[in-house]
Amino acid sequence: MQRFSPSFPICALFLSSLLIACSPEYNWRETHGNTVPFTILLPGKPDSFTQAITLDGTSVSMTMTATEVNGVTFAVGTARFPDEAAAQNALNQMKAALIKNIEGVPIDLPVPGREIAGVRAVTFSANGTLRGKPLQMTGRLYSVEKRVYQIILVGDPKKMTPDAREMFFTSFRPN
Repeated sequence: MQRFSPSFPICALFLSSLLIACSPEYNWRETHGNTVPFTILLPGKPDSFTQAITLDGTSVSMTMTATEVNGVTFAVGTARFPDEAAAQNALNQMKAALIKNIEGVPIDLPVPGREIAGVRAVTFSANGTLRGKPLQMTGRLYSVEKRVYQIILVGDPKKMTPDAREMFFTSFRPN
């Protein structure tokens, strides 16, 4: 009969989490903003597009860089506002609009990662629906000078792994 050391369960859990985060589903790659300086790990080849949005009467162009894996979308959005005050004011408006888009209800689900020193951030998580299917959205919004960064994870809550959430949110760096 083979005996396992007391640390075996911890090592097995750590190894399994690494295997899940590195599974073929999640082909993590470092991604940089095309016109806006940021770095993030995304689990697949991203697409980018730009569209106009209006927040509190201010129209800005938002560029989204995103990929979808197994029913979950990993996205980074960036927008430049006329001044720092407008960028900071946009954070709570963006949060409300994102939650409203999924007919969401805020939930108490911590957002992995850490705050960036000297940078205003708003985090949130919500459960909602899209076309009758359950969705979960988790986000962190940053205001850096005149720019806003939107880091969003949204999709089927059963397909969101804690390891993928951790990898995605902790890898973001505004440059």
